[in-house]
Amino acid sequence: MAEQTLANHSDRLNAINIYPVADADTGTNLYLTVRSASQAIAELDNPDVGAVMAAAGRAAMEQARGNSGTLFSVFLSAMAEPLAGQKRLSAPLVAAALHRAQLRSWSALSEPMPGTILSVLEAAARGAAQVETVLNGDDSNHALGKTLDGAVAAAREAVVLTETQLGVLAEAHVVDAGAVGLLLILDCLRSVVVGQPMQEDLLDGLSGYKLQDPNIALTMPEQAGVEVMCTIYLTPLAAAGLRMQLDELGDSVIMSAVSEQADDAGAYPWRVHVHVPSPATALDAIQAVGDPNNVSISALSPNAGNDAHDLL
Repeated sequence: MAEQTLANHSDRLNAINIYPVADADTGTNLYLTVRSASQAIAELDNPDVGAVMAAAGRAAMEQARGNSGTLFSVFLSAMAEPLAGQKRLSAPLVAAALHRAQLRSWSALSEPMPGTILSVLEAAARGAAQVETVLNGDDSNHALGKTLDGAVAAAREAVVLTETQLGVLAEAHVVDAGAVGLLLILDCLRSVVVGQPMQEDLLDGLSGYKLQDPNIALTMPEQAGVEVMCTIYLTPLAAAGLRMQLDELGDSVIMSAVSEQADDAGAYPWRVHVHVPSPATALDAIQAVGDPNNVSISALSPNAGNDAHDLL
């Protein structure tokens, strides 16, 4: 359901994608990342809830696109941890999973910022926890629905606030694209679990989100530089060192372990994301500590060529 919903909304999400760079691809990135997760779980045979989330998270992480896709994949992977071995969702489990997801997502970024997808995830976790606390451990389906309602309602309030939390969004009079994308995903989860349609008024009143509104992203100045993403096996110490170096070389640094399974040398697979002036700036640092795979390189400007081979 989330895959189809994001496909339907990708153009409008792209149109308001101006933070952290105006590259007009948040909708596309979220859709492609969610599609990878959807394809992975379609191949599972009667798994438990945690297995579904874990498989979705791994697939999303390996194929993540952009800031938003990478953070969404961290969100999925983290949610899987409290759900391991569980056959069904419950209000306490949803609250615990959202709490874990917001902690992992904030820690994955070197410079987490309010007014983004992170704020919405934090609000959703808080909203779920508040409802679940009142329900006092009730694991009925009714309690589950109430908890998801609380998460989505809090998430929507956070989306509205993004316009005032970041200067570039306030000047353009739009909400954050990644924040809206996560809101849609959360309401898809609520819809599937409780067996109700998505909320028709969910997006009403969100600045910049009417279909007739202009494409803000394409009116913004071009952004120099590229986005580099890859997967690489590193020990935790080496990963910390690489993060520090990438922080010095570029920005929008995101690093998160793809799985908790280490190899014989104690190294874990890490997904790396960074914005840098040129591909070599990041690749030289990455290749100095390991052998990256699944490398993707894209121009930050929506008007520039996105073919990785042209940018190398």
